Amino acid sequence: MQRAPYAADPAASRGREFPENRDGARGPRSEFQRDRDRIVHSIAFRRLRSKTQVFVAPDGDHYRTRMTHSIEVAQIGRVIARELGLDEDLTEALCLAHDIGHPPFGHAGEKALEEAMTHAGGYDHNAHGIRTLARLECNYPDHPGLNLTWETLEGMAKHNGPVGAANWALADIDKAFPLELGQWPSLEAQVAAVADDIAYDNHDIDDGLRAGFLSLDDLMEVDFLADQFRRVERQHPCASREHQLRELVRSQIGLMVNDVLEQTRAAVKGLDSAEQVREAGKQLAGFSQGMANEERALKKFMYQRLYYHPEQIQTAERARDVIARLFVAYQQDPATMPDDWLDRLPEAEPGKSRHIADFIAGMTDRFAIDQCTRIYGRAPQGLSNV
Repeated sequence: MQRAPYAADPAASRGREFPENRDGARGPRSEFQRDRDRIVHSIAFRRLRSKTQVFVAPDGDHYRTRMTHSIEVAQIGRVIARELGLDEDLTEALCLAHDIGHPPFGHAGEKALEEAMTHAGGYDHNAHGIRTLARLECNYPDHPGLNLTWETLEGMAKHNGPVGAANWALADIDKAFPLELGQWPSLEAQVAAVADDIAYDNHDIDDGLRAGFLSLDDLMEVDFLADQFRRVERQHPCASREHQLRELVRSQIGLMVNDVLEQTRAAVKGLDSAEQVREAGKQLAGFSQGMANEERALKKFMYQRLYYHPEQIQTAERARDVIARLFVAYQQDPATMPDDWLDRLPEAEPGKSRHIADFIAGMTDRFAIDQCTRIYGRAPQGLSNV
């Protein structure tokens, strides 16, 4: 499809924080393709394969992890971007990178780091993702981080909308490379955000059913789901219940994607530049009001029946305790950290705590469990709920 006038243009990128010598450039790639490839090849992205999405399950191979979720978000994002004439590579880069700042054990781990870092400016997974890619990943000899384009960093910072009060991690990046945090981001970033919603709204249903935390009777309590399931039954009356439920998830994704396309096409009508998207002062890519209401009802159901399920809460508390204990251990005896991290540990606060949080946030679930076992001499119990 031809590029839309309001799409981000890699040839007109605002550039990178650190100038790069293009002599001997590696292949005929656009600036946004380079960003996507740098993200995919990063250590931080590889670690997502062993970080919790919904279920804390080091041995649960059939459940989604942060990596498989991010790949699914990217697939949905690319479809929407292609149909709208947006830059698919920038959209994909943002989808793949959007969860890189998550610590082990998902939101339970994030909560533990938030509490541990209260005295040092706090912790925010989105800001930490930008910090990881802009400062902590060190693959290049002449600059820190991956040196991503302004558009990719902007999209990561603001994919959920303008940032009113940046925490210390994002503020540091913004000071060095201003990201116009008060404005709405590109359509590519907005599409990445709604693709994330579509992916986890529906794929978490799939995982919840697989784990036995959700049942068909539960789903039928949500009018939106019940209507779609009855349609699936009419279309596939002879299919097994398992296949009907999987078709439900697929059909819901298609329904949401089509709604986003229709709503966004209407919202961007008449726009003729990417800057007009930022100057619009509102979200342009997203659900219609009717679908947004259905989606909110679905999220409420998922929190009540899955995310706040008693077993989920118990497991999350155990996971939170692992992260809290690791932070205390490294604070009290930094020598328990690996030598390369110990050698770079600042002596004074808040740098010391922030360095420890950087180390913990980069851990996989498995590595965090191993470290807790090594330090305290006993493996944490009850950390698999599937």
